[in-house]
Amino acid sequence: MTKTNVTSKLSTRNLDVVYINNKTGTETVALKNINLDIKEEEFICIVGPSGCGKTTFLNTVVGFIKPTNGEITLDGKKIDKPGKDRAMVFQSASLLPWRTVKSNVLYGVYLQKRVNEKNKKLAQNFIEMVGLKGFEDSYPYELSGGMQQRANLARALTADPSILLLDEPFSALDAQTREFMQEELLNIWSETKKTSIFITHQIDEAVYLADRVIVFGARPGRVVEDIKIDLPRPRNLGVKRDPKFLEYIDYIWSLIESNSAKV
Repeated sequence: MTKTNVTSKLSTRNLDVVYINNKTGTETVALKNINLDIKEEEFICIVGPSGCGKTTFLNTVVGFIKPTNGEITLDGKKIDKPGKDRAMVFQSASLLPWRTVKSNVLYGVYLQKRVNEKNKKLAQNFIEMVGLKGFEDSYPYELSGGMQQRANLARALTADPSILLLDEPFSALDAQTREFMQEELLNIWSETKKTSIFITHQIDEAVYLADRVIVFGARPGRVVEDIKIDLPRPRNLGVKRDPKFLEYIDYIWSLIESNSAKV
């Protein structure tokens, strides 16, 4: 068992991910020398140009991809495979169409053989927290896209992971629903204080949600800058009109623009 920087919730050290084409033997460096420390209860957003390795990084944290070099530790333990201490919220809600909202929300703990009265109550609590009270017995086809993603989020939270990983979960939603979901997510995070890593292409979304915004440069993905967002919490959507908020957006955009390349 590897112990590394146990004062951090999640740490990456000299993390590289290299893809090898099995037919040609060509190597593509997706991530290069990623060094990050994320504290308990932090909300971290990662932004960067398309193809810079944001999702690759998240998939490495969740354990779907093994690092080529370096390591990742969660609560001081080395990550080398998926585990119940991590839960992923994908772009698509991916709800099972034959299961009701409540049954879908319980699906993660069902797979872990942990369906009991405590977790049923926990599922109901998160269903209510994400605003789906009264829809427990509804099926996915009866829900809007935003409601389906709320159920997806409740499912991840019911699994009670040590860290929550969100890969552009609002990208398929219309602009208005997306803003409402951002605000709702912050309300949920303020109640659960679940350590979270959120991937997004939207700079304003990152600034609104995050304690820190990590800017990746173009491939190979690398940390260009780690920016602390000094905006008071709790935040509502009105903060997006604050001059300081707009300054963060301009600065982060300039970083992405200057560190972009064709990928």
